[in-house]
Amino acid sequence: MGVDLKKIPLFEGVPEGDLGKLAERTVTRSYPKQAIIVSEGDESDSLFLILAGRVKIYLADEHGKELILAIKGPGQYFGEMVLDEEPRSATVMTLEPAQFAVLSRADFKSFLLEHPAVSLEVIQNLIRVARGLNRSVRNLAMLDVYGRVARTLLDLAVERDGKMVIPERLTQKDIAARVGASREMINRVLRDQIG
Repeated sequence: MGVDLKKIPLFEGVPEGDLGKLAERTVTRSYPKQAIIVSEGDESDSLFLILAGRVKIYLADEHGKELILAIKGPGQYFGEMVLDEEPRSATVMTLEPAQFAVLSRADFKSFLLEHPAVSLEVIQNLIRVARGLNRSVRNLAMLDVYGRVARTLLDLAVERDGKMVIPERLTQKDIAARVGASREMINRVLRDQIG
């Protein structure tokens, strides 16, 4: 058996023998920092299970402006929309060196048919994604940039020692890509709030 799929929460509760058979069907791939794993519009043929590293999932326009949809790390996955056989709907890039277990569409589908609990987990994840996109659309449509920045920072914050902190280091460009604004506008928002 190549990859230990027990570390992937998606497969929690799946018998070890079944996980072993599935692991044998995966291909392990490693990528350097800032590698494009899939591009929006590519043929969709694989599920990617993140073993190490982090990725950003984003949309970009022809001028290179990005809108980040999600940041994912070890134990998470992307490419579950492979099930509808449509082209990729977003681009995925590594934020640091990363390693993935890659599973073909056919193997993923057959595994889901044999394991309804995993199928239900995938459906629940897709619902979470849809709800998150609904929140993002609402924020983009109904909040000004100040409100979108505040909402994003609150969503990223975690409590540590009684204080709310954002564990990941963010640049103004990172914040801009998450809220659909320019870096210059983010600079102005932060200056107004701090000053």
